[in-house]
Amino acid sequence: MATIREIAEKVGFSQATVSRILNDDPSFSVKEATRQKILSTSIEMGYENVPRYQRVTIPQDIALLNNSIHDKGLQDAYFDELEVSLRRHAKDERMRVTEYNDVKSLMKDASKYAGFISIGPAPFKRNMLKRLHAVLPHGVFIDINPAPSLFDSVQPDLEQTILDALDELMDAGNKRIGFIGGFGNIMGDHEYPEDPRAFAFRNWTVRLGLDVDGLVFDEGPFTVENGRALGERFVAECGDRLPDALIVAADPIAVGVLQAFAASGILVPRDMRLVSINNQEIANYTSPTLSSYDINKDELAKAAVFMLSEAISMGRSVNQHMRISTKLVARDSFTPKAR
Repeated sequence: MATIREIAEKVGFSQATVSRILNDDPSFSVKEATRQKILSTSIEMGYENVPRYQRVTIPQDIALLNNSIHDKGLQDAYFDELEVSLRRHAKDERMRVTEYNDVKSLMKDASKYAGFISIGPAPFKRNMLKRLHAVLPHGVFIDINPAPSLFDSVQPDLEQTILDALDELMDAGNKRIGFIGGFGNIMGDHEYPEDPRAFAFRNWTVRLGLDVDGLVFDEGPFTVENGRALGERFVAECGDRLPDALIVAADPIAVGVLQAFAASGILVPRDMRLVSINNQEIANYTSPTLSSYDINKDELAKAAVFMLSEAISMGRSVNQHMRISTKLVARDSFTPKAR
């Protein structure tokens, strides 16, 4: 670790000045530019005793790994909003962002960057993640947690969202609850081919004693077209035994489900209540308007940027994983019980 004398020689100020700034002496008056220079140099030289609240952000070049699966539809809109927020918060933290669309290109240029942030749910091979960590150890994944022992992650708490939705629906008197979702991955050291929302639904309905036999459809992509196809199958297979309510994994699928229901003469919420997840802008314009759990994309992006900034500046080697809670925005498709 660098000493105060070495820092003083580097910045050109006295050891007393450096010491008083690093110890946050409240009686010591100094220009802000001097304070910033001493703090920045101390961090750059590896001085470990700078209090966290005193640390300043040093300009850094970082990479944005765009790992979303483009569908030219509502799913793209979600990741576009996330990227806009991420770039804004990165700029506030004096981070310069360069975008990559594949991990191999990023690894080739790894020496240019202090770290990376990845957005999007496309799965990674384990050996690829190990190779990425070897050349770029500081990274944060948004939406997925592909390698908990290698990289940080920030995710919406989808498992809790499903439990919250079940609680709200049951409190409103709904006893038979179905689920429509799409393909996904529960990732970690061992990849499991099931979306975490579907996994949580199956898990919690068993624990809550709910009968969901024949009421779970989770296939295909998170698109309007797939939602319509799943909605048609749902109606055909349920027949006259429709559930009281339905949880849909994401708004793009929910739009298609509503279209299929309308074509079959099923009216929401008269015949079935419906709750979705994401709270995208389209939720205001469906018929009926869509009750949906809001994923705060700005909070996801801000948390990821701060997490990467802290890992870089502190040289942190212990990985961190954060869950961001969601909140139901009630519209016409489901009205929660008054509390």
